[in-house]
Amino acid sequence: MKFIALVYTDSTLLDAVPPQEFNATMRECLSKADAMKQKGQVLDFQQLESAATARSMRVRDGKRTVVDGPFAETKEVLGGFNIIEADSIDEAMRLASAFPWAEVGCIEVRPLKDIADVRRQVAV
Repeated sequence: MKFIALVYTDSTLLDAVPPQEFNATMRECLSKADAMKQKGQVLDFQQLESAATARSMRVRDGKRTVVDGPFAETKEVLGGFNIIEADSIDEAMRLASAFPWAEVGCIEVRPLKDIADVRRQVAV
């Protein structure tokens, strides 16, 4: 079963981490992710650019609106993700807990839908 671990970070807390500490944490994180990928536990992982580089689009009543930024109702913004292979959400949570980003934000773990099942369901 596949899960996505969405990494939300608070830029105020993240920016307060000294560069040497951030670099050491990032090296540790990448090392863990690489090891998990070799074991087939993490299928992919990416880091997003700053929320300041984002644009959000909404379509309401046929009218498209584009705004700069994610404009979430929180200080935490999506910073990256890990796609995890696990037998249960509990195992996915355990694997996601290896990453340090919950200390400066939040890691949300959610099951992924199987797109092949969706395609069959909608007859594509």
